[in-house]
Amino acid sequence: MRPNWKSAVLSLTLSFAAINADVLAQKLPSGPQVLTFFSDADDTEQPYGLYLPANFDENKKYPLVIMLHGAGSNHRLALRRVFGKSNAEGETDVEATRYFPKWDNVDYIVASPYARGTAGYQGVPEQDVYDVLADVKRRFKIDEDRTYLTGLSMGGGGTLWIGLTRPDIWAAIAPVCPAPPAGTFDLAPNATNFPVHFFHGDADPVVPVAGTQKWVSHLQDLGAEVSYKEFVDVKHDSWVNAYDNEYIFQWFDDYKRNPHPDRVRFVSRQYKYDKAFWVTFNRMAVGKLAEIDAKFTKENALDIKTQNLEKFTLNLKDHPKFKPGAGLTLKIDGSNVNAKTDSVITFFRESGGGKWAVEGATIMSIYTGKKKGAEGPIYAAFASRHVYVYGTADNPSPEELKKRVDIATQAASWSQYRGEFLGRIMFFPRVLADKEVRPSDIESSNLILFGTKETNALIAKHADMLPVHLKKGDTAHGLFYVLPMEGHYIAVSSGLPWWTGVKDEGFPFVSVMHRKLPEFKDIIFFKDSSANLLIDNYFTQEWKLDDDTKRKLSASGAVDITP
Repeated sequence: MRPNWKSAVLSLTLSFAAINADVLAQKLPSGPQVLTFFSDADDTEQPYGLYLPANFDENKKYPLVIMLHGAGSNHRLALRRVFGKSNAEGETDVEATRYFPKWDNVDYIVASPYARGTAGYQGVPEQDVYDVLADVKRRFKIDEDRTYLTGLSMGGGGTLWIGLTRPDIWAAIAPVCPAPPAGTFDLAPNATNFPVHFFHGDADPVVPVAGTQKWVSHLQDLGAEVSYKEFVDVKHDSWVNAYDNEYIFQWFDDYKRNPHPDRVRFVSRQYKYDKAFWVTFNRMAVGKLAEIDAKFTKENALDIKTQNLEKFTLNLKDHPKFKPGAGLTLKIDGSNVNAKTDSVITFFRESGGGKWAVEGATIMSIYTGKKKGAEGPIYAAFASRHVYVYGTADNPSPEELKKRVDIATQAASWSQYRGEFLGRIMFFPRVLADKEVRPSDIESSNLILFGTKETNALIAKHADMLPVHLKKGDTAHGLFYVLPMEGHYIAVSSGLPWWTGVKDEGFPFVSVMHRKLPEFKDIIFFKDSSANLLIDNYFTQEWKLDDDTKRKLSASGAVDITP
């Protein structure tokens, strides 16, 4: 039988290819560069700056610094800034963006998210930061206990928000002249879980230094490990001093995360941010700040204090002060609680604010109220992948159809131009007619539904499950609420759109249509202008209207409440 020489050559070629795969694979160079990740929020490639140290070793675990840029800036400039590289004399940011200067090597990987431009660090931009973190961890070996966060101005505020909402990720954080979003100060107790270094100029005319001074004083009172450098006669460019000579890396060098601390102090308003180290919040009082202070007093003995918390879980596996098989002593809010020595234990407060008890798996499995991924508020529907849907169910005239399309398109216009400094928010959600929404959209996206059950087929489809409906033909009111549905959120906007009457004032991190979204609760209702809300309230734990909201809605004469 004649040998098959073609098969032999193919086999030999494949063998060489397999042997040399690592050699032939493309390697990223050391130094500054730009990579991208795919964003599920709007099916786009999103850029981020990346620095790899000299003589990068792919088999070595590296510490990681996440750097957040300020308003009017970008990922490329942020990468320069954290290495202490300001613009050259007379150079604009546009010109400085075009190249990376040389700088001294540090033995860190550094990543700087673009995060859609000047859009703050909540919602989709916040998710971008975590997507960058995940992408870097996918590509490189990262030391989980040496992951750090810093940023300047808007990015300094983002450092506080992202650092304090998920405090068990970071070994230390360093906000520079921070401008944090509303509600961040309430999270200050979470800073007791890691060191914080603030920087600010005492002559800052954009972000007043008094705000940072307040933070520093409060954290000191809480017992947090806080450092502060205030620069004399420095305006809104304190990052030049803060990051000079790559100082921030020297400061980070001294800190390493303890994944199993003896004490966890944690506060949160949202199930989205439900965990810190070995503590997880399972149920919180609606609309209130839930708190826990849990600490080991000795081996297998814990003292726990709570506020506005109805259920929580401890995961003590691998904690050096937890010994399986030995007795477990717990004191919760001053009362002794008996528990088996399981490493994972869930506690619940008995009805009427009673004593704490250990909860069984059967009870846990039947809970259907507010929880992670199904908690609201309204902004939750906009914080991940979503689609804007206008109604066509009533066969509107061409003029009416155009009005509906225009409203939905305006709501989806995150990327409108805001001038040379702020530029555009690079986020591009879709706008569809109700009849164009596909099953895959329903399975993958939150839906922002415009209209009523008479005009929008998707509102009509879920009419019996929705708590309230604006009456047909009402043109004086606006009704807007969020509800979990089939693993995602739907947000129903009936009548006047939620931005009606809102003034375009203040520093426009986002457009006027979106500026108030993070402030809304689960349901709003207004007449003539959303600047004057008649209702801004949460649904109950079971996603029902409370009695006061029902009364106000009924009194308006403009809605029908679903029985």
